[in-house]
Amino acid sequence: RPWLFFHLTSQTYAPTALSLFFFNNSLFLSLSQLHLLSPFKYSQNHSYRYPSLLGLSIFTLHAMAIDCISNIASMTHHPKDEKKDEQKKLVFDASVLKFESQIPKEFIWPDDEKPSANAPELQVPLIDLGGFLSGDPVATMEASRFISEACQQHGFFLVVNHGVDAKLLADAHKYMDNFFLLPLRQKQRAQRKLGEHCGYASSFTGRFSTKLPWKETLSFRYSAENNSSKMVEDYLVNKMGNELRQLGRVYQDYCEAMSKLSLGIMELLAISLGVGRAHFREFFDKNDSIMRLNYYPPCQKPDLTLGTGPHCDPTSLTILHQDRVGGLQVFVDNEWHSISPNFEAFVVNIGDTFMALSNGRYKSCLHRAVVNSHKPRKSLAFFLCPEGDKVVTPPAELVSQNSPRVYPDFTWPMLLEFTQKHYRADMNTLQEFSNWVQQRNS
Repeated sequence: RPWLFFHLTSQTYAPTALSLFFFNNSLFLSLSQLHLLSPFKYSQNHSYRYPSLLGLSIFTLHAMAIDCISNIASMTHHPKDEKKDEQKKLVFDASVLKFESQIPKEFIWPDDEKPSANAPELQVPLIDLGGFLSGDPVATMEASRFISEACQQHGFFLVVNHGVDAKLLADAHKYMDNFFLLPLRQKQRAQRKLGEHCGYASSFTGRFSTKLPWKETLSFRYSAENNSSKMVEDYLVNKMGNELRQLGRVYQDYCEAMSKLSLGIMELLAISLGVGRAHFREFFDKNDSIMRLNYYPPCQKPDLTLGTGPHCDPTSLTILHQDRVGGLQVFVDNEWHSISPNFEAFVVNIGDTFMALSNGRYKSCLHRAVVNSHKPRKSLAFFLCPEGDKVVTPPAELVSQNSPRVYPDFTWPMLLEFTQKHYRADMNTLQEFSNWVQQRNS
């Protein structure tokens, strides 16, 4: 129970004469705070007088102090402030939360969005890029045909024989552990600021208060400009210190490999859509893209939450490499399907920006990630994005009287701003963004 102590200096009590301490609540009350209580009268000589104060029982003082605390709290703390304070205090510390049997309510998803127990596996053909990369015209046409079928159906496919060095892939996964296993305080040196898309983020705490994803991410910008050859390395050293320079070099090399692979896939997409082979490659030649490391720690209640909620990527093209722990799911034929991890393959999916570039012919892929109770899951995601001044508009070959324009012209920074400041990316992002652009234009 609470204990109270008081000390008295004279018959006339100055504001510091009475001090009340609540040990269990760590509260201190001076006499100057007790003028809110009726037994104390404030005299003209600015001192508190209560002649029979020494006769008060400890229980009376206890009751008076509690009343005083309530009065002060009601004057200085608004209920809305409490909600803000709670939201600010919520921190996703994987080293702690991965052991929690009762996960915070902010991470619990609605029943209709919770992960399904046994999602059927999606059978996806592996598209072999070996022939295309070696210049084989027959293999190139076959690869473009497979891509066309997949992009019209669900916007998702896998590629093998992609030409990316196996050691680079292994290093990229190894250095993810080097970062995400750091103490939270160290990772927060690269903390992502509200409204920005680069930096470290422990879930979406601070930005959203419900349906939070069970994950940590580290995102950084990559530019294919000639003078940006050390952009990733410099960013990570600037944020985290020189001890992460080698990590920065690995991801600089990885981003360059992903940019090269993306441009090759863009050639195949152009062929499959019947436009000039170089059209999309040239559009993305000096891409200003985003690299993201995803870390999904174990969760003791994986049936209640999601690692990443259902969404379509707002970017143009996503090239994802999974570790050997499953978790990726794609929505096809009104049902969620799991994608078995294949360390030899890259997962490729169409994003909203390319859906607009194709005038709606190719679908942006609806996907999500689930978590498990025993193993962390890691993935590397490269999001191909055009330069900031490039206008996203479909080529003339894809627009006709029978195929009128579906989406308004825009630039990638406009869509990025929309998703960072106005809208939480989901399956309706592109349509909501189009409405937003049209309202702004009018």
